Amino acid sequence: MTLRLYDTATRSVRDFVPREAGKVGVYLCGLTLQAPPHIGHLRSGVNYDVLRRWLLAAGYEVTFIRNVTDIDDKILVKAGEQGRPFWSIAYANELILAESYRALNVLAPTYEPRATGHIPEMHELITKLIADGHAYPATDGSGDVYFDVASWPTYGSLSGQSPDAMQSAGDAPDRGKRDPRDFALWKGAKPDEPADAYWPSPWGLGRPGWHIECSAMCWRYLGPEFDIHGGGLDLTFPHHENEIAQSQAAGLPFARFWVHHGLLSIGGAKMGKSAGNALDLTYVDSLGVRPVELRYYYAAAHYRSVIDYSEDSLREAATAYRRIEGFVQRATERVDDGQPGGQLGELPAGFVAAMDDDLNTSAALAVLQQEIRDGNTALSIGDDVTVRTTLAAVRAMLDILGIDPLDPAWAGDGSSDDLRAVVDSLVALALEQRAQARVRKDWAAADAVRDQLKLAGVAVEDTPQGPRWTIGEQD
Repeated sequence: MTLRLYDTATRSVRDFVPREAGKVGVYLCGLTLQAPPHIGHLRSGVNYDVLRRWLLAAGYEVTFIRNVTDIDDKILVKAGEQGRPFWSIAYANELILAESYRALNVLAPTYEPRATGHIPEMHELITKLIADGHAYPATDGSGDVYFDVASWPTYGSLSGQSPDAMQSAGDAPDRGKRDPRDFALWKGAKPDEPADAYWPSPWGLGRPGWHIECSAMCWRYLGPEFDIHGGGLDLTFPHHENEIAQSQAAGLPFARFWVHHGLLSIGGAKMGKSAGNALDLTYVDSLGVRPVELRYYYAAAHYRSVIDYSEDSLREAATAYRRIEGFVQRATERVDDGQPGGQLGELPAGFVAAMDDDLNTSAALAVLQQEIRDGNTALSIGDDVTVRTTLAAVRAMLDILGIDPLDPAWAGDGSSDDLRAVVDSLVALALEQRAQARVRKDWAAADAVRDQLKLAGVAVEDTPQGPRWTIGEQD
């Protein structure tokens, strides 16, 4: 079975065949940097990281581009509100975004271009669109340049919308447009906006429209045609619709697959700063949930599904992951041969089939859970051969999902080293008291210590090597 992906453009699950054998080019629309990222934004990074890891596991050479938008109407509004340069706000949020992705074990992109670094490519595309009759400078003296929607017969095909039913693009006043649906490729300088937010162009001082930047960066790093364009479902229209129109009108074949992920909502509403319901990694940490557990929360749902966030569902995911982690720890202790966890093993056929079926991570995790049940049975009867092979297979699956507990990326995940040392000492003291009670055959006192630890979220397991403890419950 080969990888099959849902393609928004054809509204079907299709066999993935790369443009060039053995190589895959992926472009993911990144964050607009007017504010720090929330956990809805971070779902995108994790979803496409799983796709990338699966492509790498299949032997592809992957060029993965994830841009950041560092010039935009929203950023300029924030600059005015805060009395700061727009680039200062964008860069500060870019650093937070990068740290958040590292915390979630998202692989660094091959390149992470900024919109402001690709003004010449945008000018080249706009100039060609004007020359070919698909764009025009406004005649109202604004310095704006617009894409002529009526000039592109297939406009609306990605989102399935009819141009006749569309409203004004809303990205600039209609007075300079031939048609209200036309969208801005270049925005002329405005007197009420920051004086450093403009670049010279053939049409006067100005800055890029939102959509042209991605077409330019795709072209610059992936060429005229590439394999996969990704982003949130909310970007299908108008952003991705406009990207297709302006790119193809400029003679670029553009993306072969359009892969969109579902959003993360809260109470049925889209998560966002403007809605006042944005939650970040600091909030998740305050719940006692680690980044690896948040990543598991994302991976447990199919990438195209909507996740309606709740604390209960996040905590349930954290508990489920801790059970997985507990098996890996117990199995590693049992069969440790000098290399913690040993080597990664073969991926079970059921896992491969699930991942090839449009990255069905929920079905893939069902295979993982069955392997862990088999591994726990092998642990209980002392079948070390099965424990070792099961552990290797489990870790191989977890590696694809980016949540292998033994991955060095998760070293030190959670509490600080100092706090961990304190917790280690306190738990060791409690376990010593329990051990003394057991020597005295004071079973009630020994059970009381264990129960108190359990109430504190510390699970104790008696093993041939002595008692071991983990945070969370065991199966």
